[in-house]
Formats: sequence, C-alpha cells, structure tokens
Amino acid sequence: MIKTKPFDIPKREVWDAFKRVKANQGAAGVDGQSIQDFEDRLAGNLYKLWNRLSSGSYMPPPVRRVDIPKDNGGTRSLGIPTVADRVAQEVVRRYLEPLLEPKFHQDSYGYRPGRSAIDALRVARQRCWRYDWVVDLDIKGFFDNIDHELLLRAVRKHTKCPWVLLYIDRWLKAPAMLLDGSLVQRDKGTPQGGVVSPLLANLFLHYVFDIWLKKEFSDVPFERYADDIICHCRTERDAEALHNALERRFAECGLMLHPEKTKIVYCKDTNRPADYPKQQFDFLGYTFRPRLAKWRGEKFGVSFLPAASPKALKAIRRTVRGWSFQTRSDKSLDDLARMFNPYIRGWINYYGQFYKSALYETLRRIDAHIVRWAQRKFKRLRQQPKGARTWLANVVRSSPTLFAHWPLLYGNGRTLGAV
Repeated sequence: MIKTKPFDIPKREVWDAFKRVKANQGAAGVDGQSIQDFEDRLAGNLYKLWNRLSSGSYMPPPVRRVDIPKDNGGTRSLGIPTVADRVAQEVVRRYLEPLLEPKFHQDSYGYRPGRSAIDALRVARQRCWRYDWVVDLDIKGFFDNIDHELLLRAVRKHTKCPWVLLYIDRWLKAPAMLLDGSLVQRDKGTPQGGVVSPLLANLFLHYVFDIWLKKEFSDVPFERYADDIICHCRTERDAEALHNALERRFAECGLMLHPEKTKIVYCKDTNRPADYPKQQFDFLGYTFRPRLAKWRGEKFGVSFLPAASPKALKAIRRTVRGWSFQTRSDKSLDDLARMFNPYIRGWINYYGQFYKSALYETLRRIDAHIVRWAQRKFKRLRQQPKGARTWLANVVRSSPTLFAHWPLLYGNGRTLGAV
C-alpha cells in the first residue's frame, strides 16, 4: 500500500512558484542563500521543499530583518525570507489569490492583478473635482500591528484548506533575526518583504476598512492602495464625522491612525475659493493641491491636481547624484544612456502621468551632471562651462532621443536652456 502525504500539493505548483520567485529576484535570507545558489541544486531543493510542505513538517525559518531609512528620519522594517521560504509562500499565494480576488472591493488597487497605482491616482483626481473634502488616512505601523487572530479569522472565511491555514499561521509567528543574530518573537504583524504578506494585508483591510465603510458610510468613495487610503466627503462636517468613526474602528481592530499624518483636506480650486489651513495631501508619490491649469477655450484657472511630490523629486535627485557621473569619464555618452535610461523612463512613465511639467526641473539636473561629465572627459571643455553647454545642445539636436528625458524637455523645438 502506497503511503500518501497528508496534504495534496502538486509538485508542479512548487515549480511554478519558483519560476515566479526567480523572476522577482530579491536578496538572500538568514541562510545567505541566493537564488543562484538555490538554483545550483534546483531539483533537490524543490523536492525537499515539496516533501516538507506536503507532509506538514515545513517550518519557516526566521526572516532577516532589514531597517530601511525613511525620508522623515525614521526607519521601515523589512523581513526578508529565505529563497525556499519565498517559494513556499508563493505556493500559498497562488492558491489563495484566486479565492480572494473576486471578493475584493473595486476601489482597492494595491498588489492586485490588472490594477495599478496610476489607476488609483486617476480615480482620486476625478473624485477630488467632485467632492470638496478628503480624509487622508495614515495607519501607524500597519504591517507591524496586524492582529493575527483577526487575520486568520478572515482567511478562514474564504478557505478551509488545512495546509494553507497551517502555514499562514506559522509564517505569522516566525521570528525576525536581527543583524547581531538575535531573534525577535512576533505576536502580531506580518513582515513587509514576505511574498504572501501583501495579499494578507489586503484581506485584513478588506474587512477592517473596505466592507465596514461600505456598510457604515455607503456614500463615501475611497481609493486604497494597500494601507495608503484617501476618502472623499462633501462637507467638512462629514469629513470630521468619518475621521472620528475611523479612529474608533481602527482601534477596535488593533490599529491606530497616525495623529499628525492623518488629516482633513479642502480641495480648493477656482470654483471652491474658500480658505482652509490644509489644502494638499500626498498619495502614491504625488502631491494633490491647487494648481494653475489650462481650461477649455484657452482659459486658465486653478484646479485641484496631482503632480510628482517634492519628496519623490528629492528621491530622484538623490538617485541621480548617486550615479556619480564625475567618476565615469571612461564611459561614452551612449554607455551612460544605456545604463540610466531604464531609470529615467520609469520616472517619466510614472510621474509624468499627471502635470508632467513638475518633472522638468528635476530632469534637467541630469543634463547638468552630463555637462560636468563632459568637462572632465574632454580637455577642451574643462575650463569652458558655456562651451560644455553648447556641446550638449549640439548633441541633443543631433541625437534627440539618446536620453529618455530629452524628447520630453526639448521636443517641439524647445531649447536646452540653463543646465
């Protein structure tokens, strides 16, 4: 008689999960094993993982905790699982996502197939035109404070699969390993950096926020990208009532709204001229605020619009400085374009979706670095800043698409200007 495994997990699922993990890349976990190391003995590693998952004996190792600096001076903790653990989590994610996805709210955008941050921003922009007030929510330490029992209760609403429930429970309890090798036990939260964490976080907020809001404030539309949430209200009184109710609701579920970052914002424009102290908010790397805009009939007015946030632009400039053009005089201009165009295209594709002129000054900084690079590379330009700018203007005219930002800045006959 052939002895079967307690859990029926097809080997093909583990193989497909590995392919997804490999495509996403990622750093090594506590065992120091890279994806390449794992792949060197791929058949044996995948069989061992499948065997343990199917028998119920798989125990997740600790996650490697990495603290990432934040712009406000604090840090954000990431939990980096091992490669094998990422594969195991991907097996569970692939099982769970098709069950949850049809149930999620249409205004939830984060980490969902076929939805993007740009979709959320586009809807938010339109609703800010129709609703006078926004409640901008910031959940303090969301991923670190998810209640395990409430989360597991939510998972059980959608599946009774014993191995899915078993391994999610184990992942939630897996400790974090610090740089010194010490372990930190967890009784709440799900680590950012885990493969299954975004799906679980979405499920948690689906019940804590999405479903609750639809029931209690059915006339309040919202956009949610993971834990980044904005709600739209018609009056200041409605916004204050919603804010107070949300504070109570999140507290009931073990979460807290950040008292300084959560705010009520007035969407001021030409047709809404009242003055209130808070007239802007940040959402997904964009700042929404009153801006001068061209209306129909060649008229100008003030509209409440999104544009790349100062924080996002500062991060771009910091990245560009980190490219250290001044140390790359051994490279050709074509080399530099090949190296950095993927970054530049990414910024334009994301931050150029709305009010793209907000990007121009920051993108011109790239050209300022190119000018300084040229002065170091070409002897004839070293003491001639004006000559270096003329040289760059000639390059732009002869190769207007060499760098990804040049068509945006200098298309339609626009000149190089000051760099």
